[in-house]
Amino acid sequence: MTGWENIIFAPRLDWPILAIIAVFAALMVALALWQGLRGWWLRGLAAFALLAALANPSLQSQDREGLSDIALVVVDETASNRIGARSDQTEAALAHIEGELDALGNVETRIVTLPDGPGNAGTELNTALAEALADLPRDRLAGVFAISDGQVHDAPLQTPIPAPFHLLKTGESDDWDRRLIIRNAPAYAILGEPVTLTLRVEDQGAVPPDEDGFATLNYAINGGEMMQARVPVGEDMEISVTLDQGGMNVLQFELDEAEGELTTRNNAAIVQINGVRDRLSVLLVSGEPNAGQRTWRNLLKSDPAVDLVHFTILRPPDRHDGVPVNELSLIAFPTRELFVEKIDEFDLIIFDRYRRRGILPNSYFANIARYVEEGGALLVVGGPELASADSIWRSPLGDVFPARPTARVIEEGYHPAISELGARHPVTAGLEALAPLTEDGPGWGRWFRQIDLEPERGQTVMTGAEDRPLLMLDRVEEGRLALLASDQTWLWDRGYEGGGPQLELLRRLAHWMMGEPDLEEETLTASAEGNRVTVLRRSLQDEVGEATVEAPDGESFTLDLTEDAPGEFRARFDAPEIGLYRLREGDLESVIALGPQAPREFEETIATSDKLRPLVDATRGGIMRVEEELPELRLVREGRAAAGRGWLGLTPREAYLTQDVRTAALLPGWAWLLLAASLALGAWLREGR
Repeated sequence: MTGWENIIFAPRLDWPILAIIAVFAALMVALALWQGLRGWWLRGLAAFALLAALANPSLQSQDREGLSDIALVVVDETASNRIGARSDQTEAALAHIEGELDALGNVETRIVTLPDGPGNAGTELNTALAEALADLPRDRLAGVFAISDGQVHDAPLQTPIPAPFHLLKTGESDDWDRRLIIRNAPAYAILGEPVTLTLRVEDQGAVPPDEDGFATLNYAINGGEMMQARVPVGEDMEISVTLDQGGMNVLQFELDEAEGELTTRNNAAIVQINGVRDRLSVLLVSGEPNAGQRTWRNLLKSDPAVDLVHFTILRPPDRHDGVPVNELSLIAFPTRELFVEKIDEFDLIIFDRYRRRGILPNSYFANIARYVEEGGALLVVGGPELASADSIWRSPLGDVFPARPTARVIEEGYHPAISELGARHPVTAGLEALAPLTEDGPGWGRWFRQIDLEPERGQTVMTGAEDRPLLMLDRVEEGRLALLASDQTWLWDRGYEGGGPQLELLRRLAHWMMGEPDLEEETLTASAEGNRVTVLRRSLQDEVGEATVEAPDGESFTLDLTEDAPGEFRARFDAPEIGLYRLREGDLESVIALGPQAPREFEETIATSDKLRPLVDATRGGIMRVEEELPELRLVREGRAAAGRGWLGLTPREAYLTQDVRTAALLPGWAWLLLAASLALGAWLREGR
C-alpha cells in the first residue's frame, strides 16, 4: 500500500539565517501595513514565496507493507496446573484461544510454555513473560493471554506491557486441599534430650462442611515404624521428640489423605536434625603406672566435650607398709558410688592395666558386666596383668570378654597390622594410608609387648606378634566391648620409629563404642548432590544383595551395589523428582530426603487471581474462569477497557514495514522565484493606481 504523503524541507541556507530573513520580511510587511499601502498583503505573499524557495520543500511518499498483530499466549505447564482437571482445562482454553485469534485475521499467535522453575523455584510466570516480551516487537503486541491457576512464585513484572493482559484461570470453584506446614524445626539437637518442633495442618479452598476439624498425622524417625496421632486443623502444634542416634536424623511426617482434597503431595514433610552429644562421660580406671596413662589422659582431656573421671589405684586396702593414710590420697576411693550407684551415668569405662587388688569385689565386676550388656561401653587395655592370676578376666567381667588370655606375654618387637577383616571394619579401614614414611618406606613403628589371646567370639581387626589378635571388638547384647592386648600405643604417640595413627585409631575406637553411625559395621546410607544420589552399603561380608529404592510416588526399582573399596559397596542414580526416598537391602533400611517433601508448587494449590490482578488491572485486561466459560475475542481501541461480560479484547497496532520512500520537489526553484516576482509586481501595480 502507499503511505500518506508528507512535506519535508531541505533548506538552501541554515535555519537560523532563514529565521532572520523571515523576521526582516515580517517587519517590512508590518511597516507597509502601518503606512497604509494597499499592496501590503501581496508583499507578504512575495516574501513568503522567497522564503519557501530558500526552504526547498519536497513531497515524500512511502510504499508500506502492513504487519500482523501479535497475540502472546503463556501456557502454564507447572505441576500445580496439572492437578485434577486443570490439564484438560488448559488444553481446551488453548485450543479455543487459538481458534478465536485465527478468526480475527491479521493476528499472529505466539505460544510460550511455562515448565516448573529450576531448583524448586516454582512458577516463574513473570520471568517467562519478560523473556518473551524481549523477543517480540512491542509495536505489534496486541494482547497477552495467560492460561494458569494463578499461583506465581517470582517477583512482579517490572517491564510495562503495551497491550491488555488477560488471565484465563483454571481450577474449579469447589477445589479444596489440606497441607502440612513445618513452622519451626531446629537444625541440631542434643542426643537424649527432648527437642520441640512446631507443625500446623491447614485447609485451603472450599472445605466440605462435613470435615470435623481434625486430621490423622503419621510420623516416624529414621524410617522406623510409623506412629499415629489425631491433631487439630488450623492450629499450631508442638511435638517433642528425643533423638538417640548421632549424626543426621530424618523425621518424616505424613497426613492421611482426606476425601476430595486436590493432592497429597503437600501432606508430608521431612525434617533433618543433626544429633550431637552434649557431654561424653568417661571413667578411666588405671592400675599400675605406665607410660600409656598419659596418652589416654591427654587424649580424653583434649576433647572439651568429654567429662573425665580418672582414678589410679596403687595400693590394696590390706597392704601395711607404714605409710600414713593421709599421705596416700586426698579422698577415699568412691568405689560403691562409681560402680554401683552412678555406673549407668557413664558413656564409656576404660580399664588401663588394672588388676584385681581386692578393692573392687566380684559384685562390682558383675555390675560392670551388667552395665555392658544393657548398652554400656567398655574398653580394656591389657598389660602383663591381663595374663596373670589377678586378671580381671578371672572375675565375673570375664563373661563378656571376646577372648581368653592364655597367660602368655609375648616380649618381642612387631609391627601392628590391619587384619583382613579389619580392612573392611570402619574402625581400622584406611589406617594404612596414615602410615608415616621411614627409611624402609611407609610403615608403622614397632611395639614390643603383647598379651596372647585365644578368641572365642567377636572380630579381630588388628594383629600383632605371630599374627595373634591385637585388637578385638565385640557386641555384647546391647553394649560394646573393645579389647586391646597391648599397653604400648604410647610408642606411636612418641613417634618411635616413625610412630603411627594412634590418635585416629583411639578416636575411632571411642566413637565406635559410642555407637556413631559413621563407624557402624553394617550400614545403608545415601548422600546427594543435586539430584544425583549415591547409595553406600558398608558391610563386613564379601558380597551384598541388591538395594531397593522406593521413590516418593511409590514406584520401586533396584540397584546393583559394586564394591569400590574394602567393605564399601556403592551405587548411584539420578532421582526423578524431589521428595523422600526409602532404601532397603536385606534387613537394613534407610531414608534420604531430596529437597522439600512438598515442592513449592504444592505449597498453595488453590487457583487464585490475586497474584496477577495488579498486572491485569494495569493493562485494562480481564480475568475469566475456564470452568465457567471461554471468552469471545474482540478488537478494541487503545486506552479502552479490554474486557467485558463474556469477552476479552485485543488492541490493533496497525504496524507496518516501509518498503520504498519517494521524494519530489513541491515546486522547482525557478517557479518559486517567478511566483515571488509576480506577487511583487502585483503589489507595485496596486499601489501605483
